[in-house]
Parts: sequence; structure tokens; C-alpha cells
Amino acid sequence: MSDLFSLAGRKALVTGGSRGLGRAIALALAAAGAQVAVTARRREALEETLAQLHAQGGQHVGLAQDVSRTGAAESSVAEAREALGGLNILVNNAGIEEVRASEAVDEALWDRIVDTNLKGAFFMAQAAARHMADSGGGAIVNLCSLTSFVGVPTAVPYGASKTGLLGMTRALATEWAGRSIRVNAIAPGYFRTAMTEGFYADAQWEARMLDRIPQGRFGRDADVGGAVVFLCSDAAAYVTGHCIPVDGGYLASI
Repeated sequence: MSDLFSLAGRKALVTGGSRGLGRAIALALAAAGAQVAVTARRREALEETLAQLHAQGGQHVGLAQDVSRTGAAESSVAEAREALGGLNILVNNAGIEEVRASEAVDEALWDRIVDTNLKGAFFMAQAAARHMADSGGGAIVNLCSLTSFVGVPTAVPYGASKTGLLGMTRALATEWAGRSIRVNAIAPGYFRTAMTEGFYADAQWEARMLDRIPQGRFGRDADVGGAVVFLCSDAAAYVTGHCIPVDGGYLASI
């Protein structure tokens, strides 16, 4: 059974891998046997992630790339392929959020969030799929969100991007299944990360959210790794076009 979940010999690219969930996913993939390339806007931001990856052994690399930038996808995939000797796995983790009342959202904020969370993810998937289609297939995992399923006030650009990412996941899964490329997603619930730290400064908000999570706790970075490893492994060979909520039961209970 353990062989089904093994990623030995696989080559993975994780965007936004400098901290938080991206780092946790990269470490989980490496622990399952994959060689991992991680991206961040600044190469130096990846030093801690790379140190932890190298401590596990194997060949890993950091790439300085901004996925929202035109042309970043092709160069990221090309660099990862060259450094690792191929590419079987892509995890579209890079994402940004800014809480702002909808009437105060301007075009610059909308573009910044949607370009990173949705446009960047699509072109990363497109670039990776071109290679995967010529090399036996692969697995793509997108990081959706609870906002892919439910509305959250003051998070309209973010929610729109993550809802679009869920639709993209399903559409690409059906289009690329014949090329042996599986496309799935996970939807993390409430995790305390650098991007969401501001929410937890409000003790009343924290108490209200905990009351709505059946498991009675917020997510930990390590909670996302198993779901991603499963979706990238042979254990999920017949799974494509789906999104797994990793949320302590939040969506099941609302």
C-alpha cells in the first residue's frame, strides 16, 4: 500500500513555497520521495524552505519567479525541468489576499489578486501540461479556498479568483484527462499563516470561527501535506476534477 503513495522519482514544482502552506506542501512532497523546485518572488526568501528540504535529502532547488508576471510560467517550468531533470507535478499554491470593503476595491487591487491567484495559476498549468503531455502525464494540484464555495464579506477579489480556480480545475481535468494529466485541488479552511495573521488579532472573531469548525481547532501547516501527496500519487490515479476541503469539517457543517 505504501508504494501507492510514494512519489519516489517524481519531480515537483510548488509555487509560493517560501512559507506557510507552500512550504508545508513542498516538505510533504519531498518526504514522500519527490525532488522539489519551489518559487517565490525573491530567491533569498526561499532559504529556510530549501534548508529544510535539503535536510530531508534529495535534489531540490529554489527559483525567483513572480507568477503574476507575463512569461513567468514558461520560465518557471523550464528552469524547474532543467534543474530537476523533468516535471511530473505542479502545485499552484502562490496566492495573495487583502481584506477590503467591496466599494473600496479598485482596479489595481483586483488585478493584483486575480493575476496572481487565477491568471498565474492557469498559465503555470498550461506551461506544465505542455511538458507533461509529452512525457507520460502528471498531476496538477491547485490551492482553492473556502471562498470557492461560500461568500466571505470584504474578500470579493479573492473569492472571485478562488471560485474561478475551482472552475478552472474542473475544466482542465476534463480537457487533459486523455493526456494522462490529472487536475485536482484542495480547499484549505482556516489556517494561521502570515497572510491571514491579521484575522487572529481579533479574539472575538477567533472564538466565533472555532465554534463553526467541528474539529474545534484551526488548521496546522502539516494538515495540508497528506491531501496533496495523495492527489499527486498513484493512489489517486482515478481521481481528477475534484476539490478536497481541508477544513476540519467546516463546509460539511454550514
